[in-house]
Amino acid sequence: MANHKSAIKRIRQNAKRNERNRYWRSTMRTYVKKVRTAIDAGDKAAAAEALTVAIKTIDKVASKGVIHPNQASRRVSRLTLAVNGMQ
Repeated sequence: MANHKSAIKRIRQNAKRNERNRYWRSTMRTYVKKVRTAIDAGDKAAAAEALTVAIKTIDKVASKGVIHPNQASRRVSRLTLAVNGMQ
């Protein structure tokens, strides 16, 4: 256990940030999963609609520093290619 006052505060801050980051990462994954589900179902309209929400969420998560900006770009690119590649 930490002994210094600053170390105790740092532990509290890290726990709070960890909880916040976990919420945003989970939310992002949920929206990505909705896009993937729509793609698997073959519903192009639903996939396109879910894609816009997913992109917005991914960008927000990247701006908060939860994921790296390059990772956000890669996720958006792959999702867009998957939706555009539907027949």
